[in-house]
Amino acid sequence: MLVHPTRTNLLMLKDKNKSVINSIAILKARKQALIKEFLSATTPFLRSREDIRTSYGRAIRELTISTGRHGKEAVESVAVATRRDFPIEVTEKSIWGLKYKDIAYHDPPVRRPDSRGYDEYASTPHLEESTTLFEKLLENMLQIAEYESKLKRLGDEIVRTTRRIKVLEEMVLPTLKLQIRSISQYIGEREREAFYRLKRVKSILERKAKNAKKERE
Repeated sequence: MLVHPTRTNLLMLKDKNKSVINSIAILKARKQALIKEFLSATTPFLRSREDIRTSYGRAIRELTISTGRHGKEAVESVAVATRRDFPIEVTEKSIWGLKYKDIAYHDPPVRRPDSRGYDEYASTPHLEESTTLFEKLLENMLQIAEYESKLKRLGDEIVRTTRRIKVLEEMVLPTLKLQIRSISQYIGEREREAFYRLKRVKSILERKAKNAKKERE
């Protein structure tokens, strides 16, 4: 886009250049904050995935032992007794203006043995351990669902912010600097030409004044 080389436009471009530089600084600060949040959420996310793998293997092993000792029907009756509604509330949170989905629940996924709906004294350690591990799996899966949503939104926003910074630094800012330099050079040349003309006019006037003085003498 061509900009008319005037002092007004030069000042306008300089103000815009400062604004772009400030915008880049703000975006970089935002990017650093988002990366920090991303890294802080990555560790518990990976830990939850590892806990799921570990808990699932142990839960299946304990369930298999319980089924072998008590029979399939006894284990299924315990599963029916422990069945419950587990309401989940999806809420919206924000980090640096970035919105993401969060999962909230009021009841703890892992219950005490005496609150599962059956006589824990008639159960066995293997069956109790299996039940606890499966409830722990529920807790870990809810955590993973929460972290996955957060990490995806953070990752997408980090990429988007990086692109905006790149456009401003590699396209917008160089273009503004080129326009400022071009207009500054044009105005400088015009001022030098004006100064040279004024100097010539002054020289001519002084010469005429000297000639007029000689003629009077």
